Amino acid sequence: TSEKARAITMTADKKTSGQPVRLYVNGAILGYKRNMRNQHNHTSLIKIKGVDSKEEVDFYLGKKIAYITKVKTADSNGCKFRVNWGKVCRAHGSNGVVKCKFARDLPPNSIGKKVRVMLYPSRV
Repeated sequence: TSEKARAITMTADKKTSGQPVRLYVNGAILGYKRNMRNQHNHTSLIKIKGVDSKEEVDFYLGKKIAYITKVKTADSNGCKFRVNWGKVCRAHGSNGVVKCKFARDLPPNSIGKKVRVMLYPSRV
């Protein structure tokens, strides 16, 4: 058993010394929460890649979401990217779509664009 433990730690060391670990899953913005006549811009619908059922959505509840945009003018730190943070609130339907609330409502031109669904905070 000690040989197996040594082999596992060696493979773990090799993994950490390489590329950085990706801590997010890609998602796509589908639109806003709506009914037949009204649209509610404060809640966005997002499809998470690889999530195809309501049961799989449960893992992502409470996870942070980043909508990243590139701008022309840099901020005081010289960064040309802006991030609008949100979080997954609940499932929408049974096909892996989630309802999310952002700090600032997403603009209409964001529909169809990508977001990053972070794998934190953990609820395990």
